[in-house]
Amino acid sequence: MHSSVLLEYPAYNIAELNDLYAQAMKSFHHKIVVLDDDPTGIQKVHGVHVYTNWEEESILDGFQSEQQMFFILTNSRAFSKEKTKQVHQEITERVIKAAKQTDTPFIIISRGDSTLRGHFPLETATIHDTLNHTADGELIIPFFKEGGRYTLNNIHFVESNGELIPAGETEFAKDRTFGYTSSHLGEYVEEKSNGAFLKENVTYITLEDLRSLHIEKITEQLINVTDFNKVVVNAISDDDLKVLSIALVAALNNGKQFLFRTAASFTKVIGRVPDKELLSKEEMIEAGSNAGGLIIVGSHVNKTTQQLNELLKLDFVEPIEFNSDLVLHAELFEKEIQACIQKLDENIQNGQTSVIYTKRKRLDLGAGMAEKELELSVKISDGLTRTIQSLSSKPKYIIAKGGITSSEIGTTALGVKKALVLGQALPGIPVWKTDENSKYPNMPYVIFPGNVGNVTDLYTIVKNLE
Repeated sequence: MHSSVLLEYPAYNIAELNDLYAQAMKSFHHKIVVLDDDPTGIQKVHGVHVYTNWEEESILDGFQSEQQMFFILTNSRAFSKEKTKQVHQEITERVIKAAKQTDTPFIIISRGDSTLRGHFPLETATIHDTLNHTADGELIIPFFKEGGRYTLNNIHFVESNGELIPAGETEFAKDRTFGYTSSHLGEYVEEKSNGAFLKENVTYITLEDLRSLHIEKITEQLINVTDFNKVVVNAISDDDLKVLSIALVAALNNGKQFLFRTAASFTKVIGRVPDKELLSKEEMIEAGSNAGGLIIVGSHVNKTTQQLNELLKLDFVEPIEFNSDLVLHAELFEKEIQACIQKLDENIQNGQTSVIYTKRKRLDLGAGMAEKELELSVKISDGLTRTIQSLSSKPKYIIAKGGITSSEIGTTALGVKKALVLGQALPGIPVWKTDENSKYPNMPYVIFPGNVGNVTDLYTIVKNLE
């Protein structure tokens, strides 16, 4: 299906919609707690904080903040099912405690991948269990325009070269850990829940009703949801989510309670985050720095490899391949780590910008070895992380490519505990400002998701920062 179909839906009267949205949000006072399964959930926001831990004091700090929304980076996409369940139970218990201490109502958003990968329905099911089954339903909103992810006619699509490809037919659906077959979100729910939730019991919020401002009808649909049944939200623009939010606030004010499994767009809309221009070089680089820049590439999706190949066309960027296959040989793997540390330190000190990247072909151990492959991928990630953690020189900027990679680099290598989201380097590519106690205090840290951006985006960011 050609993407021109997106233009066939009637346009909103933006002034009217924004007025209705502003009025509705005046009565929405819930604290918004976003549990992010990798660091890319902040792709649409700025001026909010991200905690890289879920200690009681961090969650309480988030509740006591004047900001309505805060993020907790769980990085759960890199976790086993058991650890994911344990972490989400722990976080939810602490959220309940902080909410009681501050007497604050709250909603929890499980921010997942816009291409439907991740621990669904485990994460929201665990939150629901820990909340003593108080949620009436769960809204599923994977729309994310900047990544070309659209939901229409209840089918989730990924845009590629002007075509809308059903998500179940893309490389993302073949993910070794989080694969699926269904592109229809009702069928996806049924598939991932092993039939616990049937597609015919799912509530569908249509684009036609959103574009027609049938707010009372949508509110009624939400009010009628019970037994933690699922609500699929069709959306092709942030404005569609504004209409949804108007109806959602009305349903919440009517006593309904919901959990949310969404991509990044919904957090911006429900959190009332205003638009902001892309960050300039001056906002991202410390004046007078003569050090080399540092780019780290861990993601293996095709788009990342294409973007890396484009980046390497810049003659001022030195490529350093991290031989991740050596993970099978402990002694050789350690030597590889030490060699990379030495080379990167030399380059940074000499003003030479470098890109360190894992081998582009993933280790394939054969059928039935998915768990072992995941274990090895974690060891590779740990090795790459330790390489950055051990550097003695400070680069003028850091870019990490890949969700899990950027999470590990940010939290473990750089030691960030509470980051401020500065904004975006390019659409969908967020930038943290590291905290005072991190390895490189107050440094802009570019978090570049693996499956986002044009082929030339990594090239463009690096060129702009030189």
